Amino acid sequence: MHDSFHHEGGESAFVFTGNWREFAPIAFTNLLLTIVTLGIYRFWATARERRYLWSQTRFVDETLEWSGTGKELFLGFVMVLLLFALPYFVLTFVAQALIARGQEALGGALILVAFVMIFYLGGVARFRALRYRLSRTHWRGIRGGSDDQGLVFALSYMWKTVVGWIPAGLLIPWSMTSLWNERWRKMSFGPFAFESDADPGEVFARFLLFYLAPFIMFGAGVVLAVMGVAAGFSEGQTTGAMETIVLGIFGAFLFFYLGLGLIAVAFYAKFYRVAIGALRWRNLEFEFNASTKEWVKLLLVDVVLVVFTFGIGAIFLSYRHWKFFVTHLEAQGEILLDELTQSTTTMAKHGEGLLDAFDVGAF
Repeated sequence: MHDSFHHEGGESAFVFTGNWREFAPIAFTNLLLTIVTLGIYRFWATARERRYLWSQTRFVDETLEWSGTGKELFLGFVMVLLLFALPYFVLTFVAQALIARGQEALGGALILVAFVMIFYLGGVARFRALRYRLSRTHWRGIRGGSDDQGLVFALSYMWKTVVGWIPAGLLIPWSMTSLWNERWRKMSFGPFAFESDADPGEVFARFLLFYLAPFIMFGAGVVLAVMGVAAGFSEGQTTGAMETIVLGIFGAFLFFYLGLGLIAVAFYAKFYRVAIGALRWRNLEFEFNASTKEWVKLLLVDVVLVVFTFGIGAIFLSYRHWKFFVTHLEAQGEILLDELTQSTTTMAKHGEGLLDAFDVGAF
């Protein structure tokens, strides 16, 4: 038998059928149980949310299934505390004690070791968060994952991040796309590995706009302020000059908190379009078509939802973000169903990584 599915335009390959009214009882129950248990239920709440969100997500002709449990996430978090947080606090405590006794060099060296440890484990956690999510995501009974432990990727994460920042941050787009490609190339779903070849050149222009905007606006602000003050004093209007200065300061605040934020959103919108658009699985090519305007709308409604409900609305953010992601995700190509077999990658026994324990998105 040669069963296949061919998708090319028309109806979206990804469809989200969930409803916030259905999600609300889950969200409110999770909130109450998390409060009552002083935060411990947080991990079971995350697993419960994912089971609902995955079950309402259809890819081609089948819905997804989440097989992860709260116990796995909790055990992963405990392991992070024992293997990461505890050694870090011991190192920093000893380092401070050494510095207090006048052994600044040795104390400084220990602080550096603690920093490098955090940096390295951050890379491991970033890799394993994605690996864990893929290993617990099922479609047609098939799951994803990776046999890689993420230990080498963490080294790449360290040096590529440093290189990205060294030339005044100008290589950050290269660092981001390179790490994206490296991480996804080590992942698979069923018997097939993912491929990714995101090009940093496609996002560099947006990054450069974000990078140069503060300098341009600062220079323009200084020129306008000097001109306004000079004009005010030349006419003997000291009050007008002061008003110009106040307006200039207010404008600077607006730019840094709104203007620069909008430019940053524009960069990340472009990055995810390019990065996901470079992702392939067997004969399938993926696409993410969310525009900057749609990202801005998502974030503004997030802020309004949280602020005007005094924080309670935050329980709906996971629902909104997942729906946004699935709604704008697309795939084109052919799936040969008779070629699909179960993944042979190792199944971890616990939720992996600090990132996943705190529900940081795999993307």
